[in-house]
Amino acid sequence: MGIQWKPYLWAEPHPVDSQVLDQLEHQWNVKLPQQYRELVLEHQGMGPEPCAFDVGTGNDAFSVLLIVSADREKEAYSVKQARRVLEPHVPAGIFPFALTPGGEYLCFDYRESSEQPKVTLVTVEMFIYPVADSFTDFMARLHDGENPPA
Repeated sequence: MGIQWKPYLWAEPHPVDSQVLDQLEHQWNVKLPQQYRELVLEHQGMGPEPCAFDVGTGNDAFSVLLIVSADREKEAYSVKQARRVLEPHVPAGIFPFALTPGGEYLCFDYRESSEQPKVTLVTVEMFIYPVADSFTDFMARLHDGENPPA
């Protein structure tokens, strides 16, 4: 089953220029996964369906892909604002890309590699849980909450 992207922050898609991602990579000194780059260029501020993912012994949900463009009204949903919130509480190398319904962050974890990040969940208590070995793996394992992929 393919992923459908639904409006979350805006009624219509808000595409972004790839130069914004280039600047983010330079600022964070990382290489963003190609699949993420492609998705965020077209779907920033949107939510996927299906959206459930497995973490620990249960499921959580991917609510919204954080925005990379500048938007003062939606700044609370920006990767830069999320990074400012997390930075004092998590190790270096953790960079947010999405939110869950409970206000937790899905993040790229570059602690082992600056070019092949894992995906982690950072809870509101700032605990870090592994979710997937790559962004591609994470996206492939999204499910409807009842029928996880084998």
